Amino acid sequence: MSAQDTIRETVTGNDVVLFMKGTKMMPQCGFSSRVAGVLNYMGVQFVDVNVLADPDIRQGIKDFSDWPTIPQLYVKGEFVGGCDIVTEMTLSGELDELFTAKGIAFDKDAANKIREANA
Repeated sequence: MSAQDTIRETVTGNDVVLFMKGTKMMPQCGFSSRVAGVLNYMGVQFVDVNVLADPDIRQGIKDFSDWPTIPQLYVKGEFVGGCDIVTEMTLSGELDELFTAKGIAFDKDAANKIREANA
């Protein structure tokens, strides 16, 4: 199976996927840590894919999304964005709206606390 096939299968077979450097419990870059931290704090169940473990996946995800940086968040098969976009969406409430629209369970109170802390 090619890297593209593996990526496509992972993205379409899971509700929320984060391609990141490291893992959700042990991120290995600040940007990956920020996005995983938001998802973990909000109680979102997600699959983490450590791109550092496979160079083909690391390059393949950039080609798959046509997005040059990692981390990359996918919700219900759709590319959402990287760290800056996810941070912006979290602070504006758009991430809450996306999760609600897609039927993804999350802790609304935790999301509100993130916004309050960054107000």
